Amino acid sequence: MTDTPVKVLVYSDNRLVREQVRLTLGKKVARDLPEIEVLEVATHSAVIRALDSDTKYSLVILDGEAQPSGGFGLAYQMKDEYADCPPMILLIKRNVDAWLATWSRADAIAPYPLDPFQLPEQAANLLREELATA
Repeated sequence: MTDTPVKVLVYSDNRLVREQVRLTLGKKVARDLPEIEVLEVATHSAVIRALDSDTKYSLVILDGEAQPSGGFGLAYQMKDEYADCPPMILLIKRNVDAWLATWSRADAIAPYPLDPFQLPEQAANLLREELATA
């Protein structure tokens, strides 16, 4: 395993949601993984610019409730437009939105309020898979 931090992209139009995700993840999501470096963005276009940049993101966390462009449609778009799309966790407020998360092809869903154990565990599992194939 490398000591180079892995990049995590967090999208929400709500600064408090982005901060909550960053704090819930911490500096490391698991002992066996490198530290994480979080880039927070607030707009759909900022997500696309980040993915189009030379930076390789190992995980993307999208807010399904973001406005005016929610994470559901953005996840779907990313899976269609990026051949090497990083794994995604979609944050949802209502359990009934799980079907929409499945439609969007998100790799995992995490409910609000954020669970301080579940979100880092989901992130760690997806990062392990991503790093193993890198």
